[in-house]
Amino acid sequence: MEYRYQLAPYAGKASRLVCPNCGQREFVPYVDTETGEILDETCGRCNRESKCGYHLTPSQYFQQNPGARPQGDAWRQPPEWLKKRQQAPKPALAKPTPAGPICELPKDVVDSTIRMDRPSNFVRFLDTILDPLIVEGLVFMYHIGAKKSGETVFYQMDGKGRYRGGKVIMFNPETGHRIKEGDYPVYWITSDFQRKGLIPQDWKMTQCLFGEDLLAQYPDRVVCLVEAEKTAVICAGYMPEFIWVAVGGKNQLNERLDVLRGREVIVFPDIDATEAWTEYFNGRADLNVQVSTMLEENATEEDREAQIDIADLLIRFYSQKTSGVPYVPPVPSGGGTERPTQRYDNPVAQEIAKYFSPEVMPEVAALIEDLDLVPVSIIPPQE
Repeated sequence: MEYRYQLAPYAGKASRLVCPNCGQREFVPYVDTETGEILDETCGRCNRESKCGYHLTPSQYFQQNPGARPQGDAWRQPPEWLKKRQQAPKPALAKPTPAGPICELPKDVVDSTIRMDRPSNFVRFLDTILDPLIVEGLVFMYHIGAKKSGETVFYQMDGKGRYRGGKVIMFNPETGHRIKEGDYPVYWITSDFQRKGLIPQDWKMTQCLFGEDLLAQYPDRVVCLVEAEKTAVICAGYMPEFIWVAVGGKNQLNERLDVLRGREVIVFPDIDATEAWTEYFNGRADLNVQVSTMLEENATEEDREAQIDIADLLIRFYSQKTSGVPYVPPVPSGGGTERPTQRYDNPVAQEIAKYFSPEVMPEVAALIEDLDLVPVSIIPPQE
């Protein structure tokens, strides 16, 4: 189904307006696909999903403003950045065909941006909390690219080795937090590739999970699902015995999760998304999912105000434990595909381990009964 009004595509920093709710320049307006005109400066979605969450759809706008359909009004004239886009011929909107070919980014170009001699700000932050050799492994395992400006590119690779897209984010190299002030919007690298002629203008992005290619590489590992790409990478650095994947946003729970069928999955929602994610996965009987409530149950008021996620908890735990010395997690002793020795010396690992207890996993209970085992503890004794 095609809609006349759609969110404006990214066309440079000027294409993001000031949000009417939070006042930040992170607002994506709805535009008329027939004329290219902005529907209204209040009708659109703020990219700050957790901090703001403002989203006024065209149908809601017309319900509030039933007489707002006149043509030719001055306030509905397209801005300069949209006029320039209209000068170039636009491909006709076509109904997507699920069975059609997947557009992929040129592998050689993408690989040239994944390098350690010119690290992004996010990688520079990782170097302050993890051993440099671990950081280098994470960069190539998760296909983390870098722009000359220091921005990080989180590339999405599917199970067939195709680069589906890349999200560009600017981080503070000292705190690891996303820089939200100034002209640093979150956008997709495809706009840069199109501007340079590396991919055609009608290139269509079909997203997959961030880290999805790891599912095929490690078919027996437990999968941990989080919201942000940054979170997945940090958690993988501290706890490599699990596969960490990310959906890329609080409201991005959709058919991309179908690849998790048949896998054991533990979900770690951000502190402000526990209720919504629990409700969603309660309706996904096709997935073997346990939703962790650890953050919701243990967060302080300061944690809630800061809207922490599971990576924040791990950084806090290991920074206190090592007193600022970069943490070196356990690594496989074999050829790189052997499952690492599990560690349960931190609250997050203990949270994951509890899902393998007989009370939660009926398969474990059945195994104990069949083999006449005596459960002692799911947490190995400390040395």
